[in-house]
Amino acid sequence: MDYQAWASLPALFFDQAARLKQRNFLWARRDGRYHPLTWAEVARSVSELSRGLRALGLDPGERVVLLSENRPEWLIADVAIMAAQGITVPAYTTNTTDDHLHILSDSGATGAIVSTRALAGRLLPAAYKASKCNWVIVMEDIDPGQQAMVEQYTWTDVLAKGREMADDVAAQVARIARTDTACFIYTSGTGGAPKGVMLSHGSILCNCMGAFELLRQLGLSREVFLSFLPLSHAYEHTAGQFFPMSIGAEIYYATGVDQLLNNLAEARPTIMTAVPRLYETMYQRIRRGVEKQGGLKKRLFETAVRLGRKRYHDSRSLTPWERIVDRIVDRLVRDKVRARFGGRLKVMVSGGAALNPDIGIFFTALGLPVLQGYGQTEAGPVISVNPPERVKMETVGLPLKEVKVKIAADGEILVRGELVMKGYWNNEEATAEALRDGWLHTGDIGEFDADGYLKITDRKKDIIVLSGGDNVSPARIEGLLTLQPEIMQAMVYGDKRPHLVALLVPDEAFIESFAAAHGASPDLAKLRNDKAFRSAIGAAVERVNADLAAFEKVRRFLIAEAPFTVENQMMTPTLKIRRHVIRKQYAAALDALY
Repeated sequence: MDYQAWASLPALFFDQAARLKQRNFLWARRDGRYHPLTWAEVARSVSELSRGLRALGLDPGERVVLLSENRPEWLIADVAIMAAQGITVPAYTTNTTDDHLHILSDSGATGAIVSTRALAGRLLPAAYKASKCNWVIVMEDIDPGQQAMVEQYTWTDVLAKGREMADDVAAQVARIARTDTACFIYTSGTGGAPKGVMLSHGSILCNCMGAFELLRQLGLSREVFLSFLPLSHAYEHTAGQFFPMSIGAEIYYATGVDQLLNNLAEARPTIMTAVPRLYETMYQRIRRGVEKQGGLKKRLFETAVRLGRKRYHDSRSLTPWERIVDRIVDRLVRDKVRARFGGRLKVMVSGGAALNPDIGIFFTALGLPVLQGYGQTEAGPVISVNPPERVKMETVGLPLKEVKVKIAADGEILVRGELVMKGYWNNEEATAEALRDGWLHTGDIGEFDADGYLKITDRKKDIIVLSGGDNVSPARIEGLLTLQPEIMQAMVYGDKRPHLVALLVPDEAFIESFAAAHGASPDLAKLRNDKAFRSAIGAAVERVNADLAAFEKVRRFLIAEAPFTVENQMMTPTLKIRRHVIRKQYAAALDALY
């Protein structure tokens, strides 16, 4: 696969479409089952929409906001915008009207494409206020009551406009260079207002090349992906859309996280990408299910995990008898677990945040190999990944091909290569801070081990410095806390304080089981101050503290009023906690613990 031969992402797409033609490409679920679109059908729609966008007045370099759940039209719109020499500006479906106004105004978008009436209801008021937004295309039907806000077109009308024009898309695509900007990915804002990261076509192509070189060891052939992370996030945009495109894979679109297990059974993906929070949730569900079953099934499951862990650390350490037992539990336990994930997963890739090594080893022990990676939006976004033939779960693997990584004197990870962003749109100060002497300053702290694997120790800005001078990694302690069955979410607090305290969200299943056992209401608001309930949560904290250094121990804790969610702005759309938002709401209560 010669990734250097493609000058742009649309060039990649049309080259693959010409080669694969009638092979199935995109799968969407409707009427109770999945239906396919072939490469030829998708290419025709991309060409028509691209010409239709230019008929609306889209000029080279102009920006178009794309707001939609994951579906075939997302990919079609994304490639069509780029094929018209425009720049895609993805937006999260969870954005508020104010969020949309910020992105529309900051990017100076000429227009927007939105999927549904419901999403248009939050976008259109922002488009009306944004001075440069001239039109909005709605994939489904237009709400007559909102037509006066801004000029609107239906998806089918714009495709029809494109069919009326001469087919000059190939000539347009030929004018695009690898260094041209492909998209603005607005960071999800864990620490403040989102900034528009300008990624070139070459940046994403470089990432795809690195992923191919890494995963070719798996024997890539007719691969199948299930797309369920937001395509508006750089991780899914590259790893879940353009990388599958580059290897001629099929993409199934999930119908929501709540339907993920059903979608996995239907799509039967061979490669899966996800964020740590999803793996943590699946881990807790599997563990709860095993506890409920109990008896022989539980013993077999624990044997499969124990022997799988031992094999992960050193396959040669298994005794002859353990090898026989391992083969037995592979059929009795692991085959059933693999079947729940579709039955043909070659690998699961974790990115977007730090994965607790114990979680990764747990799934690997159950026959679902996990590759932990590392990256950030400003780097396309993938920087490093564990190679399949030698996984070191406590690390984030080796830098991708043609990616240079070094550690600065203060421990910060610096990155260089074609994958690095062009800068932050309309923000020279932030760009100058992030890009210095050709190196991207990631803001993450890390180190290389003896084998050249990169290890992340913390986020530079998130490190807690206690009043005694000790540096503490909050992410590591939070990960240990959420491994406890009583705790679903956690945020550690204590900068410039003598010790750590924590804000904890109890696990929903634990709340229900506790309430049933104590004849209480499963209402968190009522249980927060219940002495026995707090004692049970405290016992979980003490289990974690037992393995921590003195300065890392959580001395006191506060139970949150409600879970951290995307809706209450306490989590990003990729399920990372927004510390600044949480601290703003709970600072006074946390300070009162000292």
